[in-house]
Amino acid sequence: MYRMFGHVFSRRTSFLVRCFHVAKKFSNPEPEDILFSALCLNLRQRRWNTLHQFSSSLTNPLISRVLREFRSSPKLALEFYNWVLRSNTVAKSENRFEASCVMIHLLVGSRRFDDALSIMANLMSVEGEKLSPLHVLSGLIRSYQACGSSPDVFDSLVRACTQNGDAQGAYEVIEQTRAEGFCVSVHALNNFMGCLLNVNEIDRFWKVYKEMDSLGYVENVNTFNLVIYSFCKESKLFEALSVFYRMLKCGVWPNVVSFNMMIDGACKTGDMRFALQLLGKMGMMSGNFVSPNAVTYNSVINGFCKAGRLDLAERIRGDMVKSGVDCNERTYGALVDAYGRAGSSDEALRLCDEMTSKGLVVNTVIYNSIVYWLFMEGDIEGAMSVLRDMNSKNMQIDRFTQAIVVRGLCRNGYVKEAVEFQRQISEKKLVEDIVCHNTLMHHFVRDKKLACADQILGSMLVQGLSLDAISFGTLIDGYLKEGKLERALEIYDGMIKMNKTSNLVIYNSIVNGLSKRGMAGAAEAVVNAMEIKDIVTYNTLLNESLKTGNVEEADDILSKMQKQDGEKSVSLVTFNIMINHLCKFGSYEKAKEVLKFMVERGVVPDSITYGTLITSFSKHRSQEKVVELHDYLILQGVTPHEHIYLSIVRPLLDRENGRP
Repeated sequence: MYRMFGHVFSRRTSFLVRCFHVAKKFSNPEPEDILFSALCLNLRQRRWNTLHQFSSSLTNPLISRVLREFRSSPKLALEFYNWVLRSNTVAKSENRFEASCVMIHLLVGSRRFDDALSIMANLMSVEGEKLSPLHVLSGLIRSYQACGSSPDVFDSLVRACTQNGDAQGAYEVIEQTRAEGFCVSVHALNNFMGCLLNVNEIDRFWKVYKEMDSLGYVENVNTFNLVIYSFCKESKLFEALSVFYRMLKCGVWPNVVSFNMMIDGACKTGDMRFALQLLGKMGMMSGNFVSPNAVTYNSVINGFCKAGRLDLAERIRGDMVKSGVDCNERTYGALVDAYGRAGSSDEALRLCDEMTSKGLVVNTVIYNSIVYWLFMEGDIEGAMSVLRDMNSKNMQIDRFTQAIVVRGLCRNGYVKEAVEFQRQISEKKLVEDIVCHNTLMHHFVRDKKLACADQILGSMLVQGLSLDAISFGTLIDGYLKEGKLERALEIYDGMIKMNKTSNLVIYNSIVNGLSKRGMAGAAEAVVNAMEIKDIVTYNTLLNESLKTGNVEEADDILSKMQKQDGEKSVSLVTFNIMINHLCKFGSYEKAKEVLKFMVERGVVPDSITYGTLITSFSKHRSQEKVVELHDYLILQGVTPHEHIYLSIVRPLLDRENGRP
């Protein structure tokens, strides 16, 4: 017992003695100075258990003071900062915030930008403090002078905002920093403008870019690259090239990104000739300063693959290897997908083996591509074999794999196997995707197995999946096509009770179902309740009105169509509906007038228009009138309905020409 107390007393005495010796360094030591010195002493030796004895005495100024003391040892300062955050006794929000601001200054000053960005992101995230960028900025400004910081810290805050996709937050930081007498660098401004392009705020990007000069900023290569990228996004390749030459005139040398932007833009617009010209002249256009890299070659290879020119894609790959640039997963991924699309699955699989032999990993994206194209070829066994290979290599099956397999099996008539595959996925809890359930439901509805489709819907509810408009719409449309209006309306009612929003497709299905039941009044009531109506909605009502001979109602619907969207609202389908019913009513000349009217409005008749008119005229008008109508339609650019032309028109033309 005596030894135990002696040991404890000895440890406590040793601790007090150390504090005493530290305190002797001060002529009139304050309690906080003694505590500060003790903290620093124990922190240098990483005595975390001893430090814990001080946690209840830690204050904002003391934490900040300790962090600043270790500015030359940022790693140790960061360890202390993290320890402060983990200590419940000092977990007050303001303690965390002030300590965070000081820590950010120290990390930026020691060029540990990733760690600084991580702290900023945590402060502004939902999981963290959820502070506004301006709140963080105010804290950084308050601690700026004491930390001997630099404007780089404000650049870092702008970057933290842009990494989070918060363009507005970045803008507010830039403006407020200027108002406080500081200024972010051109790098931060480039970061902000890049964020604007990424979120497609193109007009705002140009506004900021035009203000750069007046604010005293000088464009650098990254600024020019952003302007080039903005033009490439809008497929303005020659404008992008013009910016490239302006960059050279300004004495700014391009980098590989400058070329990659233009080459990728050319490939995406299908201008492979321009892409090849840029690739071949990179050295000359950059004073032999820039050479193609893997991104450059991959853009061109992918462009040729998308264009179906595998021969040229392989030629570029050969050039890539000769220049000493290694092929990577993106190179092989583009080629594998292209060979699969071309029906050369064996070559796609050979490329996978080649990848493995070079130490590259065949990832899930590449496997998904092979499985997809095998299903498209109808090679079910081949697709499932690749899937088994994925499992044997412990490859992660993602929601795209799942969707590809379910759709592929259903597409090839293996709906039962698709259901079994989906069941296995659900049991293993690998991935749950509403798209696959919707696919199964679609195929059951198509095969008129509505009870099975109901089961899929029930399964989705049991699993807690968030049903969407497609889930409900598929089943509603299926029941309506089977004439089961009451069941369709029950499902619709259930959807509304679950606070799900209906869409135009569902409304059109219901309008169509009500119209076919002869419930024109109810159908019109649904249309009136719809916030948005489209041409399908009105065409459905028009068709049913004309079918029942209600011409006045049809006129009223046509009037509403034109009021909603002017001439654009009346489509080819609308005219075909009117022509069809006019012919059924025996109003052949009126149908011909509608035909001429639609042509005058720039609506080109199609084979359905041709078939309806020629069939009706052949039964009730002279042969000359039929041939005359045929000639008129051909002059309007109509491709004749093959069967009707051969059975009706061709014999008439042969007689006119004296052929037997």
